[in-house]
Amino acid sequence: MADTKYVYFFGEGKKEMKKLLGGKGANLSEMTNIGLPVPPGFTITSEICNLYYELGERYPEGLQAEIDKNLKKLEDKMGKKLGDEKNPLLVSVRSGAAISMPGMMDTVLNLGLNDNTVKGLIAKTKNERFSWDSYRRFIQMFGDVVMGIEHDKFEEAIQAKKDEKGAKFDTDLNAGDLKELVADYKEIIKNETGKEFPQDPRKQLQMSIDAVFGSWNNKRAITYRNIHEIPHSLGTAVNVQTMVFGNMGEESGTGVAFTRNPSTGEKKEYGEYLLNAQGEDVVAGIRTPKSITELEKDMPKIFKQLKDIFNKLEQHYKDVQDLEFTIQEGNLYILQTRTGKRTAAAALKIAVDMEKEGLVNKEDAVRRVEPSQLDQILHKRIDPKAKEDAELLAKGLPASPGAALGRVVFTADEAVEEAEVGNVILVRTETSPEDIEGMSVAQGILTSRGGMTSHAAVVARGMGKCCVAGSEDIKVYGDEKYLISSISGEKIKGGDWITLDGSTGEVFKGKLAVIDPEISGDFELFMEWVDEFRKLGVRTNADTPHDAEVALKFGAEGIGLCRTEHMFFESDRIKAVRKMIVAGNEEERRKALMTILPYQKQDFIDILKVMQGKPVTIRLLDPPLHEFLPTEDEDIQELADELGIEVKELKSTIRGLSEMNPMLGHRGCRLSVTYPEILEMQARAIFEAAIELTKEGIEVEPEVMIPLVGIVEELNILKEQIIKIADELIKKNDVKFDYKVGTMIEIPRACITADEIAKEAEFFSFGTNDLTQLTFGFSRDDVGKFLQDYIDKAILERDPFASLDIDGVGQMVKMGIEKGRSARKDLKIGICGEHGGDPKSIDFCNKAGMNYVSCSPYRVPIARLAAAQSNLSEEE
Repeated sequence: MADTKYVYFFGEGKKEMKKLLGGKGANLSEMTNIGLPVPPGFTITSEICNLYYELGERYPEGLQAEIDKNLKKLEDKMGKKLGDEKNPLLVSVRSGAAISMPGMMDTVLNLGLNDNTVKGLIAKTKNERFSWDSYRRFIQMFGDVVMGIEHDKFEEAIQAKKDEKGAKFDTDLNAGDLKELVADYKEIIKNETGKEFPQDPRKQLQMSIDAVFGSWNNKRAITYRNIHEIPHSLGTAVNVQTMVFGNMGEESGTGVAFTRNPSTGEKKEYGEYLLNAQGEDVVAGIRTPKSITELEKDMPKIFKQLKDIFNKLEQHYKDVQDLEFTIQEGNLYILQTRTGKRTAAAALKIAVDMEKEGLVNKEDAVRRVEPSQLDQILHKRIDPKAKEDAELLAKGLPASPGAALGRVVFTADEAVEEAEVGNVILVRTETSPEDIEGMSVAQGILTSRGGMTSHAAVVARGMGKCCVAGSEDIKVYGDEKYLISSISGEKIKGGDWITLDGSTGEVFKGKLAVIDPEISGDFELFMEWVDEFRKLGVRTNADTPHDAEVALKFGAEGIGLCRTEHMFFESDRIKAVRKMIVAGNEEERRKALMTILPYQKQDFIDILKVMQGKPVTIRLLDPPLHEFLPTEDEDIQELADELGIEVKELKSTIRGLSEMNPMLGHRGCRLSVTYPEILEMQARAIFEAAIELTKEGIEVEPEVMIPLVGIVEELNILKEQIIKIADELIKKNDVKFDYKVGTMIEIPRACITADEIAKEAEFFSFGTNDLTQLTFGFSRDDVGKFLQDYIDKAILERDPFASLDIDGVGQMVKMGIEKGRSARKDLKIGICGEHGGDPKSIDFCNKAGMNYVSCSPYRVPIARLAAAQSNLSEEE
């Protein structure tokens, strides 16, 4: 422990040491080493942050001696001393984690000032106003950040002083006014804490270091890390840096700038500055900053120097930089640089432009764009300015990205009717497959129950529609046609306008302005590069020719999941499906199924034709049969009349089909074992469609997938039936094409016995939605009630239905892959759960040796990029 280095003077570190020194500290050292004008200082490592909490908010032995040694080095370098009454050293104390968390942690400026050193500063600078202004700012920040006094207390005091003196801006107060304000601020501290403002600069420094380490666990920092999935164990470093002052007069100033426009990606300087100000004035909005381009007129020499630094930083870091600068009496200083956060459109443009400029190669360009950012490019989004004054009604899960605005409707039928005259938002407690027609015409979907893999979420993503799911901030009264917001208390009636943000999960009252997606030539070129570095295949989950066409446009290489049950709900065939379900014997069932056969066959013709020889994995009927039957008395009566049976008889059938736990009940392959005639109809429809297209000269590659297999004998029985039907039809029609029969691996037992199952299955497709349910014992429709508590209390890092649980479910998947391939070396393996579109899950799938992932059409580009980045990280 004694040999561990805890403190690094600027220049002793380098940019690669972000984890230890934090982004800010590593970059301050790096900029010092490349000769940029950085005020000197030192960094206390992030290791101390973790030790500080482990040791009960105490520091390890030896740290104080290292701080003293580096402080002495800083004093010698500057020719000043902390606390010296004639020539005082003043410093800032700032946080700096490895991953940038802008504004989430605390900063203290002008540390070292007290009632005596302020006089030394006046004598040294010959600037009384500046000195008192610096002192009052220090007390205000120290009182707020270190002593826990509400910021507003100080703001009220300065406003009272401005009112008293008839001043509009802080800069209108003179030295005498500011001196009075210092006394007022010290009085506030005494009244609020019962303690005097500390006059000892060494005590000020220690208390400030404690406060910055303490701010790692403040509420806003924890929330930010949760949202951005930043590990809580990372810790922050603390930077102690010599102060330079932008508030010394009109030859001084402060600003923030980007080396390129972070909104558009344009290669043009972008930022703001204020003359005669300190850093917090720019972001506080008290005075309106000037555009950075005006600096060329105010200070041409500084502007040129700044542009040269922009160029030097981009050449060095090979990326857009976001920097803070201060001008002190005509001298420019750089206080910080970090990789600039940018919009999706900007990220794409910058990556392509930098490759063209020779700054980065294609691999680096591909690494630069976050896969999740592509969501913004492919969907409409709410204009950020429109959100500023909007009334928030609710927050839910961001189940499917984009923006949607429309009039509220509460049933699928209403949606279909009202969509003919204008935009609608379908609001349901939860959706069911029966709502599919209403969902298809709605602009967006809002549910009060359900998770990221609920019916609403899965279907909306497949359609590329905006969806906010599981919003417990609303109570839906569907029969009465209204909802109540628990946030605002607002009652929203049918026909009222609302706006959904599917990217954030927010729901707003009224119509908000939206921005259309912009898919440029840069996007197409960038995706070509992506595919150069990808080995993992990307398919799509598609149930309609339209979904298939969209996915092909986005680069899908096949269909990994075609759900046949969604086709059953179409209005022209639901009656026959219901007849089949309520049939009293096999003969009646077969009669009803023969009515469905031509429809099902046409479905497969349409999809196989669109896919032009690419593999199409068709899942046989999966959900329990009761899902196809109505539950409301009115609907039951209507169906009984249609079918010509008694209501009593129909209700008895519905009761007989209902189950205590349908997800574990009579569904999947179990239906086909009990009712082989259902499988027979579906298999016949698939192969008759494939034969018809083959005769027309259109290539086909159907893959028949049997769902929910947990016992190899289930697969044996059903596979034998499928092959018998397929081979008879192929022989009879004298055609040739390849087909496969495989299974979905979605039951833990299937993973454990995958070596047995692989002897019979020609492919595996992991259904990780159900596998997650069954491994955790979580119901994906009810998990929303407690999931957030689990995440808040660090029981789970993230929603396991949104991002694969690598340690648990992931190990089941790995076991399935290893055992499966031990029995069949050429076993084709994919994933078709919603995890197939999640970048972290895709990385796991790639490294686990899968052949492909399958996801909703609008997530295909995201999956392609995530697969390429996973491959590049493996090669590294």
